[in-house]
Amino acid sequence: MTARTAQAKRVRTTPTAATSGGPAPNTAYDTASYGHVTFLGAGPGDPGLLTLRAVDALAQADVLIADPEAYEVVRAHVRAGTDVPLQATGADTEQPHGAAAGTVDAADLAMSAARGGKRVVRAVAGDPGMDADATADMLALAAEGITFEVVPGIAHGVGVAAYAGVPLRDPEGGDVRFVDGPNADDRCWTEVGASDATVVVSTTLEAVAVTAARLVAAGRKPDTPLSVTVAGTTTRQRTWTATLGTVERTLKSAKVLPSAEADRPAIAVVGERSAPAQRDQLAWFESKPLFGWKVLVPRTKEQAASLSEQLRSYGAVPSEVPTIAVEPPRTPQQMDRAVKGLVTGRYEWIAFTSVNAVKAIREKFEEYGLDARAFAGIKVAAVGEQTARVLQEFGVRPDLVPSGEQSAAGLLEDWPPYDPVFDPIDRVFLPRADIATETLVAGLVELGWEVDDVTAYRTVRASPPPAETREAIKGGGFDAVLFTSSSTVRNLVGIAGKPHNVTVIACIGPATARTAEEHGLRVDVMAPEPSALALAEALAQFGAARRVASIEAGEVLKRPSEKRPQRRRSRTSA
Repeated sequence: MTARTAQAKRVRTTPTAATSGGPAPNTAYDTASYGHVTFLGAGPGDPGLLTLRAVDALAQADVLIADPEAYEVVRAHVRAGTDVPLQATGADTEQPHGAAAGTVDAADLAMSAARGGKRVVRAVAGDPGMDADATADMLALAAEGITFEVVPGIAHGVGVAAYAGVPLRDPEGGDVRFVDGPNADDRCWTEVGASDATVVVSTTLEAVAVTAARLVAAGRKPDTPLSVTVAGTTTRQRTWTATLGTVERTLKSAKVLPSAEADRPAIAVVGERSAPAQRDQLAWFESKPLFGWKVLVPRTKEQAASLSEQLRSYGAVPSEVPTIAVEPPRTPQQMDRAVKGLVTGRYEWIAFTSVNAVKAIREKFEEYGLDARAFAGIKVAAVGEQTARVLQEFGVRPDLVPSGEQSAAGLLEDWPPYDPVFDPIDRVFLPRADIATETLVAGLVELGWEVDDVTAYRTVRASPPPAETREAIKGGGFDAVLFTSSSTVRNLVGIAGKPHNVTVIACIGPATARTAEEHGLRVDVMAPEPSALALAEALAQFGAARRVASIEAGEVLKRPSEKRPQRRRSRTSA
């Protein structure tokens, strides 16, 4: 009997009607003061596959108990203050954070927290209904009278096959059997081998050949199609197609057998109806233009949020490295006077040209005990959608966001001229960085406005990134780097060194490209317009063209970091 089975059978005895003279309670404990446990399926690895119900449960959790794989998926949705006592690795795991020596059971943690009235989320990879340990935990809670619910997740076999472009059924239907390879017995292999069902096997790379041999021995033809996928639904996903008779040779040719990664979990799909041979047409995920590319974004996570999300949509793995740090102005008196003028009605407009400007004003407001209500009666402009989102989080809805280009020039195109009839005040408050250009100020003055151009913050060169990141930059560990300004070029080279010549260099415009070339960098991609999103799209087009060229040439497709270019590339304007 396992520890979990024993735990599920532990029920505290209570007096019966015969011995106490009254009706017996339905449960062993009074559950009125108990909390609640949610068994949550985190899916096969892609955080985007979490359900809305799962995100809601995570946002309300007091305690999160998660397997390491599941924790990486759900961590972004856990609210601040949630207790995460451990990321469990199975039935028993060591207690982190300097706790006493020994082991702790995930079910015991969930039960203890629920008894204390906590809302507990027990997150597991895949789907809880496919997890025998989760079922044992549910039985243990039920035996103790603790209420729970189940939020399903996408099972590994289903999700990974979909991302690999391997349909489990054709229009004619057919059975699908799911097999837990390490725990399957001879009877199971005999049954699935003798059937014509599509078989989805949870296994490891090193066990795939043994699985294939067992299926052939049980009656499957050696030429039955098979696909094998590792790291499914993530940008590390890799899929190989073969047959039961050739899969071992295929994996050896790919140099994954034998190798250090041979014990990696894998999903194998076997069967005629699963049509692994159609992957050329159906492999939508691995054929994304930047699939698996490691892209360096020289910005902070906050600044790069929308850009990184767009890169992920193209299959890339963005890595944000801040090249500037933000510090308060050397003399705060100018900001103090401007904020007081904001409250006393000195301004008709306030214009935010960056997220940092919003943060600087918000910090001043907090210093003076003000909040978003201080903007009452003042028109607010934001240079772009990201700045607008930060304002909305502050409780301010911008009156003006550029309808076209999200830049100072785009803001000026939509900015109304001063009209003494409709505008009681002719002054604009412009909190900005100390190195901001004069484009916006000059444009507003030309439109008839008076401008208080105030230094809200200073930008200084950031500290160098970790040694591992610096080595990746100089050693060709990144496939591409996106430069969104000349200062990002100068600062990145200054704090981390020059990117390796295999790295694709993408620049937001001609001025940034010139700076890159001055630093000895070859510019491969330039955005058609000065927009970070347009820059990411241009890089995606570059990646797609590179992919097509490799396929047409019959070459094995490799990322830039995996293969040095054979000849010098010229600049491509996408």
